[in-house]
Amino acid sequence: MGSALETLCGQAVGAGKLDMLGVYMQRSWVILNTTALLLCLLYIFARQLLKAIGETTAIAEAAGVFAVWMIPQLFAYSMNFPIQKFLQAQSKIMVMAWISAAALVAHAGLSWVLMLKVGWGLVGAAVVLNVTWWFIVVDQLAYIFGGSCGEAWSGFSLQAFHNLWGFLRLSFASAVMLCLEVWYFMALILMAGYLKNPEVAVDAMSICMNILGLTVMLAFGMNAAVSVRVSNELGAGHPRTAKFAVAVAVISSFAIALVLSMILVIFRKQYPSLFSTDEDVKELVIELTPMLALCIIINNVQPVLSGVAVGAGWQAIVACVNIACYYIFGIPLGLLLGFMLDLGVLGIWSGMLSGIVLQTCVLFFMIYKTNWNKEASLAENRIKKWGGYKDTKVNQIVEDIQEA
Repeated sequence: MGSALETLCGQAVGAGKLDMLGVYMQRSWVILNTTALLLCLLYIFARQLLKAIGETTAIAEAAGVFAVWMIPQLFAYSMNFPIQKFLQAQSKIMVMAWISAAALVAHAGLSWVLMLKVGWGLVGAAVVLNVTWWFIVVDQLAYIFGGSCGEAWSGFSLQAFHNLWGFLRLSFASAVMLCLEVWYFMALILMAGYLKNPEVAVDAMSICMNILGLTVMLAFGMNAAVSVRVSNELGAGHPRTAKFAVAVAVISSFAIALVLSMILVIFRKQYPSLFSTDEDVKELVIELTPMLALCIIINNVQPVLSGVAVGAGWQAIVACVNIACYYIFGIPLGLLLGFMLDLGVLGIWSGMLSGIVLQTCVLFFMIYKTNWNKEASLAENRIKKWGGYKDTKVNQIVEDIQEA
C-alpha cells in the first residue's frame, strides 16, 4: 500500500510542490497504521488459525508465539514504507543505504547474541527483527526531522486527514497490484509440492526461485528508479522526457538480464552444487536452467514496466491485467501442463511463465499506446485534487503541451 506514494510524491517533486510530500507521507501513515491494527488480529490468533487449517500442534504453537512477538515489526513496516517512498522521490538514496547497512550489521550481531548465546530462540529472532526495523525507522525519521529534506518536511499537518478515501483507493490498488505478482511466484512452489517426488521438486524450485530473486533485485532497483523518473517528469510537465526514461530503463534492464542468463547457462552444470548435494535435485536444476534463464530475462523487463505503471498512476488497471494474465491464464495453463499432461515442474513453470509473458506484452502495448501529453495533464489534476496547486509556470507548460 505504501507504493502509492511513488506516484504522488514523484509527481509532486516534478511539479515543484515539495511541501506536499510530507502531507502525503503522513496521509499514508494514517492509512497503513490503521491497516496494521486490523492485521494484528491475524498475528494474535495465528496459533488458532494454523490449527484450524490442519497444521501440527507443535508448529502452530511455535508460530503463534513468534507472530505475537512480531507485532511491533508490523507497525515498523507501516512507518517505513511511506518514508522510503518519500526519500526515493527526492533521490535521497544513499542515506537509506547507509542506515540499512548499519541495521544489517546490528541485526547480525544481535541475532548471534540473543538466539545463540542467550538462547531465546524464536522469541530472540522476533526481538532482533523488531529492534532492527525500528532502528531503521527512527534513524530515517531523525534525518527527516533534522531538516535535511528542506521544504519536503514542514511538520505535522491536519491535511493528512483530508481526502483519505481517494488516497486509500490508490493505496489499495497498489497493494493488489504488487501482491498478485508476489503470490504468483509463491503459488509455483506450492503447486510443486503436489507433484510426484515433491521433495526434489520443491528443493529444485526453491533453488531456482532464490537465484531468480537475486537477479531480480537489479530489476527492482530499476523499477524504483524509473518510477521516480517517470513520476517526476510527468509532474513537471515533460512527457517526452518521461517516454525517453522508459526506453532507457527497459533497454538497460534487458541487457543486464541477458548477460546474467548467459552466465547461468554457461555454468549450469556447476552452480547447482552451491545449493545442494542431492544428485536428483542437481539434475532437475540443470534441466530447469534454460527456463530459469528465460525467466530472468522476462522478469528483469516486467518490473521496469510495472515501475512505469506506478509512476504514471495506473495501479488499478495493472491489478486487473495481473488477475487476467496470472490467475485466469497462467495458473490454469501451468496446472494443465504440469499435471494433466504430466510435464511436472517444467510444465507448471512453462504455463506460469506464459502468464508473465502475456502480462509483459500487455504492459508494452499500454506504454506504446500511451498519450504522454495526456498523462502529464492527469498528473497536474492529481496534484491539484490531493492538495497541491502548481505554480503559474508549470500550468503554462501543461497548457502549451495540450495545445501542441
